Amino acid sequence: MRSLPFLFAALCASIGVHADDMPTYSLRVKDGRFSPDTVEVVAGQRFRLTVSNDGPGASEFESLELRKELVLAPGVTRSLVFAPMKPGSYRFFDDFHPQTGQGRIVAR
Repeated sequence: MRSLPFLFAALCASIGVHADDMPTYSLRVKDGRFSPDTVEVVAGQRFRLTVSNDGPGASEFESLELRKELVLAPGVTRSLVFAPMKPGSYRFFDDFHPQTGQGRIVAR
């Protein structure tokens, strides 16, 4: 019974190490535009996408295909973790700026 807390701590530590080793890609939103508008990732590998809103108003990262959505107030940075993707192109957009807020994640 005493080994249970030790096993739990070891499991948490290994998860933390795994999360730190995860590739991280950055995406910025300003004035209704994503930069870069195409994010290339390695197919079959989990990754983190850090999204920063550098604009004066609210922005959103949304992908229906990937079932991800993130609303950001001005000056806010948040991250999403993605499961390994099959090779392909996956669209994302900003509902607050539908004309200019378009991009894609390309898994190769």
